[in-house]
Amino acid sequence: MQETEIKPDRHTKEKTKVGNYFVSNYPPFSFWKEDDIPCVESMLNSPTPGTEPLGIYYHVPFCRKRCHFCYFRVYTDKNSKDVRRYLSATMKELKQYADAPYFKDRKPKFVYFGGGTPSYLSAQQLAELTDQMKAIIPWDEAEEVTFECEPGTLTEKKLEAIKNFGVTRLSLGVENFDDHILETNGRAHRSEKVYTAYELARKIGFENINIDLIAGMLEETDENWSECIDRTLELEPDCVTIYQMEVPFNTTIYKNMKEAGRLSAPVADWPQKRQWVTEAFSRLEEAGYSITSTCTAVKNPETTKFVYRDRLWSGADMIALGVASFGHLGGIHYQNLTHFDQYCEAMENSTPVIRRALMTTEEERFIREFILQWKLGKVNREYFEKKFDVDLEERYGKLFQNWKEMGDLIKDGDEYGLSRDALLRVDSKLHDLFLPQHQDSRYV
Repeated sequence: MQETEIKPDRHTKEKTKVGNYFVSNYPPFSFWKEDDIPCVESMLNSPTPGTEPLGIYYHVPFCRKRCHFCYFRVYTDKNSKDVRRYLSATMKELKQYADAPYFKDRKPKFVYFGGGTPSYLSAQQLAELTDQMKAIIPWDEAEEVTFECEPGTLTEKKLEAIKNFGVTRLSLGVENFDDHILETNGRAHRSEKVYTAYELARKIGFENINIDLIAGMLEETDENWSECIDRTLELEPDCVTIYQMEVPFNTTIYKNMKEAGRLSAPVADWPQKRQWVTEAFSRLEEAGYSITSTCTAVKNPETTKFVYRDRLWSGADMIALGVASFGHLGGIHYQNLTHFDQYCEAMENSTPVIRRALMTTEEERFIREFILQWKLGKVNREYFEKKFDVDLEERYGKLFQNWKEMGDLIKDGDEYGLSRDALLRVDSKLHDLFLPQHQDSRYV
């Protein structure tokens, strides 16, 4: 295994503690309140911004099993009647958005099916669902349709259905190739299903296949991690996404820690996780891949894009459909109701479905994009000057100099980049860019 020094940082230190660490939005979710919910309704009734980028996120909250590290809103106890009820509620929600003046003559540039497990749905359910969605808001201008899958739920018939309704980016939740580790971490699938699903997807003709891996799962070892990289290189996916394990509060791992009185999670520490990601990135680069963010490597960056991420991190609007979904409209963040029956009843009774929201300031919108684009490993000075009238050098010169002296920052013309070491701990650096009122807040 390659020996590369990975620096500890002031936020994560060494041990993996409980809590959310990765920055996925800004301002922190703890600042989103009921008070700003009326702002969403006001935005929906405002004139359309025309051709501004728009996306749709559809949350499928159903799973065969709940993984021990999972913190998303998912359900493993719903029957076919519950599923039909949910799908019907989401279509009513989408119709409400389609009828709003703000979306007049606008079509999505990206559609993302996340979960939970979107591939939990049957081929027929998926076909009927997407036919209804397209009838409400056409997809014919979508640059990308992403669909998350659990390998054990895929069959040739289902993959054909997924391909037929327009998916361009298929994402397989592999996480690990070792059956013992998959079982220990509560995953529903086993490695044999990974290979079967991948081969079928290639046979059917998916051109952009991503596989997810997690560095630092329960009982992960050096040997197992190297084996995971071997198997990944053999498959040659178009994109590889590698997450560093964190342990949020609402996970089975945390529950077990609490019962045992443990302060540190029984997973690899942060330097070890970064060491493993460094090894993976190095070997992927040797095989011709390019590192395009803190967690992604792609075989061909010219043809393999991730439109959902890039559009969202550049301020695009996104409609959130389904229980607990997060959306973003005209600078307003919002989240739907977070309980299944509560969400469905709200849609059935035509009552408000949004749980909390935040109307951001121009300053917060700038910082949001600035923070999220750092996760790509680089930011462009001209982009932020043109869009927000902010001179990065003038505003952050002292901080940039500090990062440069630490060996973390590389400047090339109008572009600022992060060293590989800094990229793998970028989330801890992003807190330096938070506004004072957000510095010590809970992220969730």
